Amino acid sequence: MMGLSAAIQPYNLMIAVIGLVLGIIVGVLPGLGGANGCAILIPITFAMPPTAAVILLACVYWGALYGGSICSILFNIPGEPWAVAVTFDGYPMAKSGRAGKALVLSSLSHGVGAVIGVFLLTFFAPIIAEFALKFGPPETAAVMILTFSAMTRLGGKSALKSLVAIFLGFILAAVGMDIVSGKLRMTYGTVPLMGGFSFIVAVIGLFGIGEMFLTVEEGLKMEGIKAKVRLKDVWDALREMVRHRKILMMGSLIGCWLGIQPGGATPASFMAYGFAKGTAADKDEFGKGASSGIIAPEAAGHGAGTSATLPMITLGIPGSPTMAVIMGGLMIWGLQPGPMLFKEHADFVWGLIGSIWVANFIGLFLVLAFAPIFAAILRIKFSILMPVIIYVCAIGAYAVNNRMIDIYYMLIFGIVGFLFKKLDYPIAPMVLALVLGNLAESAVRQALIMGRGNPMIFFRPPIALPLMLLALFFFFLPTFSKWKKSLTAKKAGVST
Repeated sequence: MMGLSAAIQPYNLMIAVIGLVLGIIVGVLPGLGGANGCAILIPITFAMPPTAAVILLACVYWGALYGGSICSILFNIPGEPWAVAVTFDGYPMAKSGRAGKALVLSSLSHGVGAVIGVFLLTFFAPIIAEFALKFGPPETAAVMILTFSAMTRLGGKSALKSLVAIFLGFILAAVGMDIVSGKLRMTYGTVPLMGGFSFIVAVIGLFGIGEMFLTVEEGLKMEGIKAKVRLKDVWDALREMVRHRKILMMGSLIGCWLGIQPGGATPASFMAYGFAKGTAADKDEFGKGASSGIIAPEAAGHGAGTSATLPMITLGIPGSPTMAVIMGGLMIWGLQPGPMLFKEHADFVWGLIGSIWVANFIGLFLVLAFAPIFAAILRIKFSILMPVIIYVCAIGAYAVNNRMIDIYYMLIFGIVGFLFKKLDYPIAPMVLALVLGNLAESAVRQALIMGRGNPMIFFRPPIALPLMLLALFFFFLPTFSKWKKSLTAKKAGVST
């Protein structure tokens, strides 16, 4: 109740609506997305109270989740990585003259996924926080190692590509001053590198500028489908959701389960889509505009997006790139995410959770009412839209430290992001490693000091041991899967 009372204060409510509108616009525009939108807006929040500031960033995130679906359904352009699965049936449904129904199905599925995710967050966050108070440096290091091990699955078919991205993120995080000895590392006598790389600048470059470079190369033409949401579409969508209620619940639960893991929204949406297709009686309808093909990935995507807040505020481990950006904002405001946040800043934590309840209800009505207007942004010529996006990104990068060199860093990271996408390397692991690099290094070194250099300290029962075993399982899982496929193929060849 304390959190809800803080969330519905006129000032915070106004901030929430502004954040949702900006987030929906950010989600609609390819090349921005929630992570980049939050990164650009962080400098604006410096003059705001921490609670209002995090409400703004969180609402940009929720709005971007809604906006990414609009882009996917009307233009067949995923506004967010997880929204790729939505294009499989969302765009065909819109193309067949049912764009309004597709948008309503998307929004309502989002709402259900978000409610289940925030319910989980409300009732389980304090329990996890109490448990996390038992964590020392070895346990924290084990959580970090588990996080990076889980990231190896973000590289698609190649776990090696995820490892390369993680190590590159560690290298970038190490640039600057050593957190223990105070000595300079990898600065090569250059003064601007003494402060290291700002993760905000890196995120803007990797996500925003990198996507712009890719879009220019592909010669993308933004030609979408006109949409109008009618009352009939709302009733039709409600009937479809009742009809596919099992898929709706399963998609939401899959999203909440995978959302706690790093980068979980994208695999959650694909897993939910696969589940919906595998259990459907009308499998032939998938790819042609099946309602359950929209409901499942939408519920999973928003459930994962909401539950990604859970590890961020309880353990200090962001569950997504956007949460990594928001976590960096909390640190800038002097708030350390983790179990002590509930003890020292309870009003802030519950204000954030209350704002998630309020923002998702407001966001649902905003999208239903103004989806066609938000989608009209993409009718602006790309030759006009692209320079505006780059200009906004440059302002956001410069505002971090008021240094011109950060704009150059942004462009360099943009080239790196472009190359990563062309070579099919995942960006999310590098971003999370860049954000968590110093925290992971600090935890590992403190644990080794506690254990007098003995690495078995990381396997200390009862908490660190299962976490490390789980981390080893995730780390070697791609190798086991590859070995199993190879063995199966050999057996098939012998039998033939």
